[in-house]
Amino acid sequence: MVRLRLQDLGAHHGRHLALSGVNTPSFQGGELVAVIGPNAAGKSTLFKRMAGLLKGPGQLHLDGSAKGPAGICYMPQDTTANAVLTVYESVLLALKQKASWAVHDTDLERIHSVLLSLGIADIGFRNLGELSGGQRQLVSIAQTLVRQPEVLLMDEPTSALDMHRQVQVLGFVRDLARQRGMLVFVALHDLNQALRFADHTLVIADGTVRCSGPSAEVITVQMLREVYQIDARVERCSRGMGHVIVDGVV
Repeated sequence: MVRLRLQDLGAHHGRHLALSGVNTPSFQGGELVAVIGPNAAGKSTLFKRMAGLLKGPGQLHLDGSAKGPAGICYMPQDTTANAVLTVYESVLLALKQKASWAVHDTDLERIHSVLLSLGIADIGFRNLGELSGGQRQLVSIAQTLVRQPEVLLMDEPTSALDMHRQVQVLGFVRDLARQRGMLVFVALHDLNQALRFADHTLVIADGTVRCSGPSAEVITVQMLREVYQIDARVERCSRGMGHVIVDGVV
């Protein structure tokens, strides 16, 4: 099973060191890790460095992988696609990246399965330019999942989705991680979702990791005060799920 650990990881934006000294415990396949923190804290920079899109000091230790660095897939927050392509064509192109262009029945079955699981099989033959922002975001998720990554980096994948779709997508990704032994990192702004779906949480602030561990142990009143500069009350449900109340509003 794949395992990943970051050691003194940093990232450069030009000559500026935007990320530094990032150390994590070893995460393993089947887990979902939430990455949280204020705006401009360095979450996207961390994902780009992990995906090899940025240079910098430190090491990413990846063990138990059959694909090596190619098994790490990054889904950026802002995705662009050719608006004249259909949903099906765009997912097929993503599947065939760095592979033979021959299309087999197994490819078509994989695409249909992913679209069906995300609830967008019915728009498979619509052009991307005709879709809403939320629908395009679901297509971007499908383009990433169809490649069957070992490590998946998702930068705010639910930002354009309504609450029902957010719960559906995060639940689907968490279950898929457990079924496939895939390790998933998800950048989130909604701390409720981190408490509900993530096994572990990394808190990024000022370009480094401030704390990490099981989500229920990381998302605390003290962390919210120190990192987000807010006074909040954190309550736990009897079944272990949690929610954050800020200024008396859930």
